[in-house]
Amino acid sequence: MENNYFVDSKKLSPAALEKKHKLENDPSCRTNHMEYMNGMERLQSDIMQKVLDEVSSFDYEKYTAKDVLRALQNPNVLIEDLKALLSPAAEPFLEKMAKRARLETQKHFGNTVYLFTPLYIANYCENYCVYCGFNCYNDIKRVKLNMEQIESEMKVIAQSGMEEILLLTGESRSQSGIEYIGEACKLARKYFRMVGVEIYPVNTDEYRYLHECGVDYVTVFQETYDSNRYEQLHLMGHKRVWPYRFDSQERALMAGMRGVAGSALLGLSDFRKDALASALHMYFLQRKYPHAEISLSCPRLRPIVNNEKINPLDVHEKQLCQILCAYRIFLPFAGITVSSRESKEFRDGIVKICATKISAGVSTGIGDHESKYTGKKSEGEEGDEQFEINDSRSFKAMYSDMSENGLQPVLNDYLYV
Repeated sequence: MENNYFVDSKKLSPAALEKKHKLENDPSCRTNHMEYMNGMERLQSDIMQKVLDEVSSFDYEKYTAKDVLRALQNPNVLIEDLKALLSPAAEPFLEKMAKRARLETQKHFGNTVYLFTPLYIANYCENYCVYCGFNCYNDIKRVKLNMEQIESEMKVIAQSGMEEILLLTGESRSQSGIEYIGEACKLARKYFRMVGVEIYPVNTDEYRYLHECGVDYVTVFQETYDSNRYEQLHLMGHKRVWPYRFDSQERALMAGMRGVAGSALLGLSDFRKDALASALHMYFLQRKYPHAEISLSCPRLRPIVNNEKINPLDVHEKQLCQILCAYRIFLPFAGITVSSRESKEFRDGIVKICATKISAGVSTGIGDHESKYTGKKSEGEEGDEQFEINDSRSFKAMYSDMSENGLQPVLNDYLYV
């Protein structure tokens, strides 16, 4: 597969360009992506091998229309049925899949759709992931918000009516340490009923600390479950260690988190196999931790600063809809999130079929919610965005649109006693 994700060298500073060339041309700078680094916790879990075994045997070209129809008629969808629903043979039956998915969604979630917003508090990163705008060799404006600035951003978001927030950082322990993230989570608990984090993977004791600071759920994207492709795309940093990242959600659940979410970043590798792996990863977690709230996200690649060429490989809206419907049919109780990477039209349609959660009032930049929400220039510096969003609707506009579409927007459904 051709790699067209590397940051455009013409847009890098001389110092960044020198570092980039040294890394790309010196294999000794790279660690084995399957070997744990010092300090990384190892789990004795069988989930990874179960997922890999199923994906390795997934020959999606062998499935026929008969297999797809059998899967749609099966009241208890099996792994083999999921494989059929993700195969090319299922594409002509997308309308039937959508009808079944909608029935499952209404049965378990009614007409509700959950709203949340992400808040990026730092964009420093120590990884070299060639498709990400935050990668350490991309020459962007880096910012780390202090607690006063974080609280100011949270006040602006809370005043809009939002009750759930997702805190994000670049993957840098030196700039965004676990204590820094924990303090931000304590602030978030003052203003929001639900707090999630999407940060670098950490050990069980560190997830437990974040849970004590007020975190309800953890999101980690595996990016791709193809470990060979993963190695090609993650050239340096702790994120390069594929198995440690895989076990992140299980460590979070072991630490007491109420819920976890994950997925592949569709378009980095074979999207059908990554979609299967994502669903099975959450499926086996659910079976092992039946009390946990399990969610799937389905992000596709988006253009980044210094490289507008990045786009998902062969994952068009039709294929994305197929994946989302297959997820709902196979995992009827799971939450499904569709982010602002997708268009307004797609998100408005998919929430009527199978998605249960969408973001609103989104910014992937640092420290710019005040300027975007109020129109006033922020007093602090603003950092560059991780990627370009596609749906920029405000919380108010999103709430109104969902209501007009016959859906019931939900801001929070959890009570602390």
